[in-house]
Amino acid sequence: MPDRTAGAAGRRLPLRQDTIRGIAIICIGFAIIAVADAAVKWALPEVGVAVAMVWRGVFGMLAIALLSRGRGLAPRRRPLLALRSMLHCAVTVAFYLAWINGLPLADSYAVNAASPLLMTVLAIPLLGERVGWRRMTSTAVGFAGVLVMLQPGGELWRWEAGMLLAGVSLLAVTRIWTRVLAATDTPQAIAFWLLFAHVPMGLALLPVFPPLGPLLPSWQVTVALACLGLANGSAHFLFARAFAIAPVSALAPYEYTTLVWGGILGFLIWTEVPAWNTLAGAAVVIAAGLYNLHREQIRKREAEAATARPRQGMPGSGT
Repeated sequence: MPDRTAGAAGRRLPLRQDTIRGIAIICIGFAIIAVADAAVKWALPEVGVAVAMVWRGVFGMLAIALLSRGRGLAPRRRPLLALRSMLHCAVTVAFYLAWINGLPLADSYAVNAASPLLMTVLAIPLLGERVGWRRMTSTAVGFAGVLVMLQPGGELWRWEAGMLLAGVSLLAVTRIWTRVLAATDTPQAIAFWLLFAHVPMGLALLPVFPPLGPLLPSWQVTVALACLGLANGSAHFLFARAFAIAPVSALAPYEYTTLVWGGILGFLIWTEVPAWNTLAGAAVVIAAGLYNLHREQIRKREAEAATARPRQGMPGSGT
């Protein structure tokens, strides 16, 4: 495939549409990120939030540098890239705090299922996408599913889930900005600088989240943290690539595949089983997200048909 590296700073890169490949890439990325999340959740009680962020950043940058062979890492839209990276650090802190306080992996992914719905709403002001009343209604129904998961007295009725929902809102913004940045920056640059930001942010947060164990953890935890960083770097490289070649609305529903991976890994490692209201609410959220995808496909077909109509009857059109 042609090199997408921009020449001069700020020069726009063509956003090619290859939806099928984008879906395949992002599904692989979500499978990898689920394994990385399981690794960090297992290691967090020994190292703490800030140290885990530093490890994630160091090994993540290494993974991206190896995957890209050091090419295309120069940032173009530096202010937006820096802001996106810092916002994603806040998302990382939210997830790590939730996990270190015992929130099950599958439950955190159930809350994260609201991200595609938020992306549908945020794509209106941030990308100028049009969303009809049907998709807005299904999005509202999806948020009702979030309320089912967070019902008072349920297993998810805890401050960690509320904090995580705020983090997921920021995550939706970073996903949108990935698409925006793809017009000027390469996928490897977007992913590299995101992981780079985790190192200084993790070091700055050490007084707030001090190490929970020795500075040099056991070799098992060290291996887990190395896998975390390498997997995160690879996954974010894939995410950036997927959003560069496929529309947000087509990729957003595949965030739900993490629910499957989270359920499997959570049960195998910690024997975690989600509560019934978590599963029921997640089912509503997923159904709403899939309906939004269906409506987006219909809207796209209608737009393509409307564009093709004026060409009919033109000289040389064959009609």
